[in-house]
Amino acid sequence: MSARPLPRSFAVKSFGCQMNVYDGERMAELLAGQGMVPAADGEAAELVVLNTCHIREKAAEKVYSDIGRLVKASHAAGAAKPLIAVAGCVAQAEGAEIVQRARAVDIVVGPQAYHRLPDLVARAAAGAPALDTDMPAESKFGALPARRKVGPAAFLTVQEGCDKFCTYCVVPYTRGAESSRPWSAILNEARALVDAGACEITLLGQNVNAWTGEDEAGRRQGLDGLIRALDRLPGLARIRYTTSHPNDMSDALIAAHGEIASLMPFLHLPVQSGSDRILKAMNRSHTTDAYLRLIERVRAARPDIAISGDFIVGFPGETDADFAATLALVEAVGHAQAFSFKYSPRPGTPAATMDDQIAPAVMDARLQALQALLNRQQHGFNTASLGRRCTVLIERRGKLPGQMLGKSPWLQSVHIQTDAPIGSLLEVEIVAAGPNSVSGEYRARIAA
Repeated sequence: MSARPLPRSFAVKSFGCQMNVYDGERMAELLAGQGMVPAADGEAAELVVLNTCHIREKAAEKVYSDIGRLVKASHAAGAAKPLIAVAGCVAQAEGAEIVQRARAVDIVVGPQAYHRLPDLVARAAAGAPALDTDMPAESKFGALPARRKVGPAAFLTVQEGCDKFCTYCVVPYTRGAESSRPWSAILNEARALVDAGACEITLLGQNVNAWTGEDEAGRRQGLDGLIRALDRLPGLARIRYTTSHPNDMSDALIAAHGEIASLMPFLHLPVQSGSDRILKAMNRSHTTDAYLRLIERVRAARPDIAISGDFIVGFPGETDADFAATLALVEAVGHAQAFSFKYSPRPGTPAATMDDQIAPAVMDARLQALQALLNRQQHGFNTASLGRRCTVLIERRGKLPGQMLGKSPWLQSVHIQTDAPIGSLLEVEIVAAGPNSVSGEYRARIAA
């Protein structure tokens, strides 16, 4: 590998979950702090960071496809190949194998080591190996730059890793054990986000409701206590959190939904299956009955709350009866939105070697049936919103002239004809509903 000048421009492309979006933003801030500028055209960047996700089966293949595309584009333009960095969970899972398989890759960095990205870029530019997939004991967050400018809705990672070891999931192996960021660090970053323009913050974690820490008085706190502290932060109008695990949904957190006005009435609480037999095989550590009772308690605390979830169809050994139980659970809950996937075996996970792997055609049919039901529920939730008055946070311009796009308290996309600037909180009446979004009419401006 020959030496080359340090890159002057960069592009970060993030795949997958909101935590990857957050990580991608932080990597961009790190690189900007080194004097690099974002490239207007990602393919013309002198450094391209592919921030990867490893949850789905074809995630790694997509990364290699993107690497090939970047190389071809540079050749076609008669330009030097950009420095290519593979970051995130695929980097953590495959490590040095990535460089062996794709010689065009210059840097491999895992999700717990990306705070060292500037050093890795310098090493790669000097022609030296640049691989770092350590999971260091020290916090990477202390090495990241201060937040400067963000949108009206921002992500804030408060917890990482997972101790649940669901049999289908690679997260414990790519993100490590559950770890909570310190109370003061979270509040300091939240203040910086508000100062930089955010009026809504979504707290992120693989199991975000497993967050624990000590407040400034040394008292033990859970996520509910952290949310109550954030609620007192001037200028922060909205708080959300994702993703939660049913086993970590405490009484105090449920109560917070009914007591804290800034905590939005939306809960993403994955269940994965409606079959107790499959849940046990998944090592989910909860039953369908326990899950349904949990949903009842949340709705008792906040009757208008919107429920979201995750579902996997075609897990090894799933029968028609098991799948029917999933459909029954979906009917019982009633979702505002949800995500559903076909099971895909991930190397190194227990489920990958289980007997009774399900035929692809069966998985396809089950996924179509489940998604049809979930789509009907989402459309029904949107239709039930007609006539509602609610606050909408304007996040960006819409596709039509004079149209702005924002989010309702229930995380619906809302289209509004208004000249209100991005970041405005508006009182809106929902006047039209589609399967994926709603439309609103402006009623009043709300002070943030």
